[in-house]
Amino acid sequence: MANRDISGRRTRFSNRGGTILRAFRSRNYRLFFTGQSFSLIGTWMQGVAMSWLVYRMSGSALLLGVIGFVSQIPTLVVAPFAGVIADRWDRRRLLIATQAFALVQAFILAALVLTGVIRIWEIVVLSALLGIVNSFDVPIRQSFVVEMVGKEDLANAIALNSSMFHGTRLIGPSLAGLLIGLMGEGICFLINGISYLAVICSLMAMRIVPKPRSASSPQVLTELKEGFTYAFTFTPIRSTLLLLALVSLLGIPYVVLMPVFAKEILHGGPHTFGFLMTAAGVGSFAAAIYLASRKNVIGLGRLIAFSPAILGLSTIAFSFSRSLPLSLVFLAFAGFGLMLQIASSNTIIQTVVDDDKRGRVMSLYTISFLGMAPFGSLIAGGLAGRIGAPYTVVLGGICCLLGSAAFILGLPSFRKAVRPVYERMGTVPGTAGIEPQPAIPIAREEQ
Repeated sequence: MANRDISGRRTRFSNRGGTILRAFRSRNYRLFFTGQSFSLIGTWMQGVAMSWLVYRMSGSALLLGVIGFVSQIPTLVVAPFAGVIADRWDRRRLLIATQAFALVQAFILAALVLTGVIRIWEIVVLSALLGIVNSFDVPIRQSFVVEMVGKEDLANAIALNSSMFHGTRLIGPSLAGLLIGLMGEGICFLINGISYLAVICSLMAMRIVPKPRSASSPQVLTELKEGFTYAFTFTPIRSTLLLLALVSLLGIPYVVLMPVFAKEILHGGPHTFGFLMTAAGVGSFAAAIYLASRKNVIGLGRLIAFSPAILGLSTIAFSFSRSLPLSLVFLAFAGFGLMLQIASSNTIIQTVVDDDKRGRVMSLYTISFLGMAPFGSLIAGGLAGRIGAPYTVVLGGICCLLGSAAFILGLPSFRKAVRPVYERMGTVPGTAGIEPQPAIPIAREEQ
């Protein structure tokens, strides 16, 4: 029997198509996946080219941290308001606007680099502008997924988005490393600008049924407070966001130091940098495929608990490696652990959240994931300048292990709080005598 997507059109994907590609039953999601895949290749290319350009021009690990800081610090201020906007306005149109602004930024950067007039302060300014754009884009895009696929395939779509993100990571950094060596960084920025056209076209081709918004329009600050209260009075969302923030602050910034490891520790060039980034992408892609193959959300709490430990142990081992093959293996495991946490956290949060607060809660997810990263970049860059990149990564790995241990201790409370939601979803059978008593309503419309 054929399926229909949310626009009512019959699709060629049946239930026999397998667990991994369930979300592809939606025509809108197929369009999104195709366009976003092309765009993300360009995004990865620009990220690698930006890091290498800054380090080539300055030779400073601290400046790498500064660039990471200015590109992500806008998230702390902008993302909460972006969440309110996502709950009020048409999310598809908002995404088209953010992609258009990102396109302009990439073309300006390409023009400055290709003409040879680029300066460090211009890189800082353009990185900050892109950070503002991304601060709007991420929470809006995350909350838009349910409109493309519906609730039945939401978890699968989130996992497929992660596989797409890290699958393109297998292509983008390697391609960037080759092109930087042959033609310089500017061509990577140019390709990234062109790639945004694919996702803009895919968004414009979608058929989205407009969702009614609330007739009342309370003040923005009132809605912000409501979103914060909602998220931080429910244990699963609160503990998931806090662990993600810890890993983003102290665990993920090892990525900022990759140029240092490629050039100073492993004595390589841009191609070595590309290989290191690709290795982490291989592990992340494997984790995303594993998550996409899962049939439901049962057990994700345990994955969230243990994934930072995988990341921490892998980055500690990587910091002591002086062999490129071994470094690639350790980074693959690090990418696997990081992906498990990010995608599992996203899925748990979007599973239990109320639809009318989805944008605001996903803005908090964005703050935890991206908003902490700029401070982590500064910390990593500053410490690397004083104690060296390897010991900086070791400290971050230890913090990941401690965060994992704390979450494991709180896992029984996590499961107790989330079980009533799963019962209403039908994911687990109801248990007589258990009355769900969340601090506030959790999910009026079950996933």
